[in-house]
Amino acid sequence: MRPWLRIFLIGFVLWAATLVVTEWTSNSNLVPTLVLLGSFLVPVTFVVWAYERGRSAEVTVELLFTAFVVGGVLGVLGASLLESWLLRPSLAVYLGVGLIEEGVKLIALMVVTRKMARRTMRDGLVLGATVGFGFSAFESAGYAFNALFTPTGLSLAQLVETEVLRGVLAPVGHGLWTAIAGGVLFGAGGRLTGRVLLAYLGVSLLHGLWDSMNAIAIALTLLLTGKSWQFDQLRIGRVPEVTETQVHLYTVLDLGGLLVVSVAGLLWLRAIARAAAKR
Repeated sequence: MRPWLRIFLIGFVLWAATLVVTEWTSNSNLVPTLVLLGSFLVPVTFVVWAYERGRSAEVTVELLFTAFVVGGVLGVLGASLLESWLLRPSLAVYLGVGLIEEGVKLIALMVVTRKMARRTMRDGLVLGATVGFGFSAFESAGYAFNALFTPTGLSLAQLVETEVLRGVLAPVGHGLWTAIAGGVLFGAGGRLTGRVLLAYLGVSLLHGLWDSMNAIAIALTLLLTGKSWQFDQLRIGRVPEVTETQVHLYTVLDLGGLLVVSVAGLLWLRAIARAAAKR
């Protein structure tokens, strides 16, 4: 059995067992274990998978661990500070989030790999993905922790739903975007060239589109099927009721948009991986 698959299966069994015991005993001391297992399982699995496919003498287990933990934490802390200082509610807020988070992850990647004597595109893909998945794991832990608290008390169901949703989406999120940026960065020898800047702007745009897809789907649904009375309610600051047709259209647009963004990122990653294989 492949190491990545073994890690995933063992981790999933431990997570499921922790969930059952927590629910059965109502022991809140087990909640941190549930949060950490659920948040780190998929990111760690994909890091191991990427390492197996792109094994290199330069990418040691120690460097991989440093990229995941140190790079991930630096990214989360940097993003939190910059977003609190620079972002304000606006139509472009999600683009700002993309620019900040992709920027801090790229800087974190440069920091943890600064002593590498030799850089290849393949190493950049692996280490970029590792930093991205580290960021994703720590961010998901925060979302899961916040989901636990509701106006009516602690909700284990919401915590689990958040972990499952973010786990399913993790492979086409932070890890993918930073892998792309890392591959281009290492392909340029670790220098900030024009191509690296374009890659950074490109993954930031994908990130911003991903985060804003909910709002985009709502806007498109209203644009295509909105009724005059709904717009009248919006003008006076009220949330209008929606029709069943609009609910279905919103769902299609939201999921379809996420699919388009994911496919675009995967095709870009595939092109970089093929270029790396030719070098």
